[in-house]
Amino acid sequence: MNNFPRFVQISTLTTYSASLLNRDDSGLAKRIPFGDSVRTRISSQCLKRHWRNAGGPYGLDKAGDALSLSVRSRFSFPELIEKPLVAEGLEQKLVVSGSQKLQQLLYNGEEKGDTKKDKKKKIELDEDGYSAKRNELVVLGRPELEYLKQIIRDAISSSSNIKEIDNAVKDFYTKRKSNLLALRAGCGVDAAMFGRFVSGDVDAKVTAAVHVAHSFTIHGEQSETDYFTAVDDLVEQGTGHINAAELNTGIYYGYVVVDVPQLISNLCGCDPKNSADADRTLAAQVTSNLIHLMATVTPGAKLSGTAPYAASWLVLAEWGNSQPRTLADAFFEGLKLGSDGSARSLAVQLLAEYIQKYDAMYTPQLIRRCASIEPCQIPGAENGSLDELCEAVKLAIEGV
Repeated sequence: MNNFPRFVQISTLTTYSASLLNRDDSGLAKRIPFGDSVRTRISSQCLKRHWRNAGGPYGLDKAGDALSLSVRSRFSFPELIEKPLVAEGLEQKLVVSGSQKLQQLLYNGEEKGDTKKDKKKKIELDEDGYSAKRNELVVLGRPELEYLKQIIRDAISSSSNIKEIDNAVKDFYTKRKSNLLALRAGCGVDAAMFGRFVSGDVDAKVTAAVHVAHSFTIHGEQSETDYFTAVDDLVEQGTGHINAAELNTGIYYGYVVVDVPQLISNLCGCDPKNSADADRTLAAQVTSNLIHLMATVTPGAKLSGTAPYAASWLVLAEWGNSQPRTLADAFFEGLKLGSDGSARSLAVQLLAEYIQKYDAMYTPQLIRRCASIEPCQIPGAENGSLDELCEAVKLAIEGV
């Protein structure tokens, strides 16, 4: 029996004043109907992007020694594999041929719409003779990129014949794939957390261990059109630019689930079933860093005009083996702003009441920790600072 939780759930409440955090294709704030009103929304993709790129002491790549982020690009093979190998003195046509063979092994060497007959078709080259950019975004970790480069080096050292090099690349890749997959966080710590899709080699796919919900306001949207001008300094009267932008305010509910065995597996290269026997220190620190990022990193656009920096005023962590469930239903009926009492204290009250009702119905075996600026009486939750909450989560994952 595992002595660590299967799931860690994190809920946050964060207030933003006049801001435009996440825009749709028309430049307006993203929205979602929920319950009795339309809410302002922040997409999970937006949240993950900002957490992934956040620096500082709680950056995801700061969670352990030699950790790095993945590289997400359609140009990874020409820019990070082919050109560096050519710069080492290897012949370009041999390098490119080996690289294209790897791409075929990983991604089937075909684009959507290709027929079976076209599967062996060579990938197009750019004007400089390197592989052209791919149609899909390629997600590879720095250790994986180095490993793939070494396969091409070894293949070229074995022959100068392109066909033989291609066969050697396939042979080396097949024989060494288990070593590649076993690299500690080889896909990049962010890919180990949020997963990646690979269209060809099923074994190269990474199942997401961190599940991120779209954040939304716990009340109906609050929106205002901001009319603004840019004054022309060299004209006595008049402007050089007139425009308008939408601004929003609100209290946002955020929710994330960490699948602990899957995270341990992705970081350590073991089977999730064997996660109890693996070193869980890294997974514990990654989860702790993630909670800090959730609470402090702003997914903001229009930085210069709105300074949309805010920290969560409530963070609730829950862990155990019970099936995860969001607390969004606590706000299905939007908070009525302007009613008696402060909006934040009412939000905490709604959250506590919903948890109490949920516990009465399902009796989940969960441990709870809460860090809140507002007085907080969440059923079964021990209150404290954010650091204390993160430390408790770390110790739980480590099994201490």
